[in-house]
Amino acid sequence: MRGEDSIAELCRREGISQGIYYKWSKDFMEAGKRRLAGDTARAANTDEVKALRRQAKDLKEVVAEQTLELRLLKKSMTGDGGDHE
Repeated sequence: MRGEDSIAELCRREGISQGIYYKWSKDFMEAGKRRLAGDTARAANTDEVKALRRQAKDLKEVVAEQTLELRLLKKSMTGDGGDHE
């Protein structure tokens, strides 16, 4: 990649055709240009997105449980059910 070996030599060593190398290189450069231009949208059905949604759901449940426990603890500490008016 630093110009020490030719593309042909790199492809021979890695066992890929030069056509594949240039296609991958073009695809990589185009993806980089799109990202730099602000195109960061991803398909909503990818496994990564599904896993992140599951994780977010799990974290929301934990926060809800902790909030409920904190409210109950505060009520038990005040002894009057938490109604302060």
